[in-house]
Amino acid sequence: MPIRLVIADDEVIIRMDLKEMLCSLGYVVVAEASDGHNAIKLARDLRPDLVIMDVKMPGLDGIEAAGTLTAEHIAPVVLVTAYSDKCLVARAKDAGVVGYVVKPFQESDLAPCIEIALARYREFELMERKFADIGDTLETRKIVEKAKDLLMDRKGLKEEDAFRKIQRLSMNTPKTMREVAEAILLTDEL
Repeated sequence: MPIRLVIADDEVIIRMDLKEMLCSLGYVVVAEASDGHNAIKLARDLRPDLVIMDVKMPGLDGIEAAGTLTAEHIAPVVLVTAYSDKCLVARAKDAGVVGYVVKPFQESDLAPCIEIALARYREFELMERKFADIGDTLETRKIVEKAKDLLMDRKGLKEEDAFRKIQRLSMNTPKTMREVAEAILLTDEL
C-alpha cells in the first residue's frame, strides 16, 4: 500500500510544489492544511502514515502541532522549514519530530527522509509496546506475589502450593493468573 501523508504549510504554492514532489515519488497526499490546528484535526481524522509540516504557520506552529501528534501517537512528523537555528531544532527534538528538512530542498531529499522517519517511528512504537508489555508483566507478578503471600498467610500453604493454587484456578476458569490473583485479593478485602 502506498504511504499516506498529510501536508501542512501556510503558503499555497509551497503546498502545491510539495504535493507534486511527493506524488511523483509515489506517496499519496490524503489532505492538506494551512495551519497547525487543521493539520492536527486532519491527522486525527485520517490517521496518515506521516505528517509533513512547515514550522512557521499562523495560529499553532508546526512544532507545537508535532508535539500534539507525537503525544497522542497519531503519526510521525517531518518538518520542512527555511529555519535551521539551534533553538528551533531543539524545540523540534523535544516535540518528538522524526525528521527535519531545511528549505530549499530537492525532491531527492524527501524520500530518504520520509523512509528513515517512518522506520524510526515504527521502531519507537515497537519499543514502546515492548516496554508496556514488560510493565504489565511486572505488575502481574506483583499482584500474583501478593495473592500468593495472602494464601500462604491465611490458608497456611507453602509458597509452591499457593502458586499452584492460583495457577490451577486460572487453568480451570477463563481467567488469567492476574485476574485470579486480583479476585483473591479483593475477596480478602471484603
